[in-house]
Amino acid sequence: MSDIIEFLLRAKKATYAGKGPESKPYRPNSHDLEYTEGNLKYIDTYLGSSSFIGEEALWEEDIPMWGMNYSGRVLNEGFEGHFLKEALREVPFDKPFRGPKEFRRGDFLYLCDVKGDFEWFSGNEEILLNGTKVYECMFHGGKIK
Repeated sequence: MSDIIEFLLRAKKATYAGKGPESKPYRPNSHDLEYTEGNLKYIDTYLGSSSFIGEEALWEEDIPMWGMNYSGRVLNEGFEGHFLKEALREVPFDKPFRGPKEFRRGDFLYLCDVKGDFEWFSGNEEILLNGTKVYECMFHGGKIK
């Protein structure tokens, strides 16, 4: 399983968090990002921007094996997308879902709380600017059988 998680971390850092290019959208007005290594494929697809919903999924040999749904929104114009991507690039191996438990830069603070593990989890993240919440996102997912 550690090889799969290491692949997932590389995929996340090469796509949205790493400002990777979008691929051809699968659905009207969707944002789709793909990453492939050998027989492993990762796709992140989302709709919207300041209020959004999306899904990340992994395939092995074209068989879906893991997924995560997420939904979030920007609450205030103080939000900075570059800061969110910085935090998401710090995704930890033991909780390979969004970002670390805590990440700080200047007046911004990213917080992430997760219950569960790679097989079954749920969590939420938020960004505070000078103590005021400017962004929130909920997520959940796990193994697909």
